[in-house]
Amino acid sequence: MAKQQIVLASRSPRRRELLEKIGIRDFLIEEAGIDEAAVSRGCTSCAETVTLLARAKAEEVSARHPDAVVIGSDTAVTIDGRILGKPADFREAQEMLRLLSGREHQVMSGVCVCAGGQVHCACEITAVQFRELTDREIDAYIEAEPPFDKAGAYGIQGLAALFVERISGDYYNVMGLPLCRLGSLLRSIGFPLL
Repeated sequence: MAKQQIVLASRSPRRRELLEKIGIRDFLIEEAGIDEAAVSRGCTSCAETVTLLARAKAEEVSARHPDAVVIGSDTAVTIDGRILGKPADFREAQEMLRLLSGREHQVMSGVCVCAGGQVHCACEITAVQFRELTDREIDAYIEAEPPFDKAGAYGIQGLAALFVERISGDYYNVMGLPLCRLGSLLRSIGFPLL
């Protein structure tokens, strides 16, 4: 199975970089065309939502590439039972970062691998503690690294690293693709990376 084509069902540059980090370099990128709101309707938790969305993305792309190994993923930030997706504008990014300031939140990523009729999904959860942020820091961050394509309005791999006091769990999950969990899923379909 190691010679099968891999398809990443995402246009995220971070996910592309992370696949390359674990030695997967020859892969296609094809974004899934799903209606995320419709797919997640009726979900009762963030973990269920991201897992279902990852599966829907992987299965939709797998239908077009039935002989490939397709990887789908979805990431969200959650705090106080609220799911923080990607901010629509500057004001919403400010609100999200103020909500996270001085508090612990969870980053949840659903990841799914489809290959040869097999579908394997999982959810990875990482706890992230932010230090107290000033309004000036929040505004400066948003201006320096517009976070409108990032769940929770931040990317841990950039300037927001200055906000993070500690994490408990997979760092790469916070970037959008839990590499250890992905490796386990790939092994389960007979696609070992090492």
